[in-house]
Amino acid sequence: MGELAVEVQGVSKRFRLYHQKYTSLKEKVIHAGRTPYTDLWALRDIDFQVKEGDTVGILGRNGSGKSTLLKCICGVLQPTSGQVVVRGKLAGLLELGAGFQTDLTGRQNIYLNGSLLGMTKGQIDKIFDDIVAFAELEQFIDNQVKFYSSGMYVRLGFAVAVNVDPDVLVIDEVLAVGDERFQRKCLDRVRQFKDEGRTIVFVSHSPDQVRAICNKALVLSDGLMVSHGPPGEAIRIFRERLLEADGVLALGERAEKAPPVDVAEPRVAPTDAAHPIRITGVTPSHPGDGERPYAVTGEPLTITVRYSAAEASRSASFVVEIRDDQQSTLLRTVSGDLDARLEIPAGTGSVSFHYDSFPFLDGVYSVSAGIEARAGGELFDWKESAAKVEVMNPTKSVGLVSIPVCVRVEAT
Repeated sequence: MGELAVEVQGVSKRFRLYHQKYTSLKEKVIHAGRTPYTDLWALRDIDFQVKEGDTVGILGRNGSGKSTLLKCICGVLQPTSGQVVVRGKLAGLLELGAGFQTDLTGRQNIYLNGSLLGMTKGQIDKIFDDIVAFAELEQFIDNQVKFYSSGMYVRLGFAVAVNVDPDVLVIDEVLAVGDERFQRKCLDRVRQFKDEGRTIVFVSHSPDQVRAICNKALVLSDGLMVSHGPPGEAIRIFRERLLEADGVLALGERAEKAPPVDVAEPRVAPTDAAHPIRITGVTPSHPGDGERPYAVTGEPLTITVRYSAAEASRSASFVVEIRDDQQSTLLRTVSGDLDARLEIPAGTGSVSFHYDSFPFLDGVYSVSAGIEARAGGELFDWKESAAKVEVMNPTKSVGLVSIPVCVRVEAT
């Protein structure tokens, strides 16, 4: 353990996009045999290492270069520059039907794929029944592959890949084609490989799959590697890129970069004369302020609401709402409901809401704040989406919140 299984050293891959092709002799002579094209760099200076026994997930939007990178690792594509070094036997499942000859039967394709992976006929004979059983194709194994459904293609391809006893297993998002039961079966086999100490490079669009299976992850964006490290950090950056693509406030932006609260639309349009207490700012804070742009699931969070009061008040109730990216309210805290009687002096000041353990998992959450005359009473002021809180979950927990739990075993 600890030796390098895969080394990707400064890999770049360029494709040429031809805008038009000259097919006639006259056109070729006129253009001197030159065909106009544009360079497309699918990968640029990708550099990382995978140790033996690591399970590495690759995340990225469509077109980010994930499949191109896997093909370079598997040797299907040669990099334009840089090199890939793989130590040990590699098996890959890159795309639907990859390596299959459609006019051959399933049985013949098993022997063909096995031989391409360096196995002898005798070695394939020993695992043939296991491959067919895993693929659940006993009735169809002697039919031509061109008559297989997409699900049958996937089952046969994955069964071959995981039964040839590889040292390095490379899997693309092709697993999403299978039905839910088969996907669970494949993921169980991947976990078994992980427990056996094999090396896995796993591409997925599902952050939860990467979190559950991988101990490291990297993120690609427009052919560049923008993150390589723990899954929680990679997922945070992956979601940041998705939000940027959708035109939403990027996850990495700090609360102080949120739109100024004076431009937010209140629920009502109060005047200073009628409503003497106004919100002047909303600021979230956590123990990592100044070191990282995000809070960690489970650590304390404080939301400070700053105000300006034209006169003293004993009945003001402050409200904080936390919402997800769909604007669903996840948490609403009202000081008046907590029997927190606030005596607000005239002038400026602040009210802080302190959460000992902020339970929400990965995401970017908006914070809205308001001031009521009393709990549920007249609204003095309201600032919609006045701040943002980004949260990174470093654990393998999936879902919406992290709740402390103790698991016990008792013999009866």
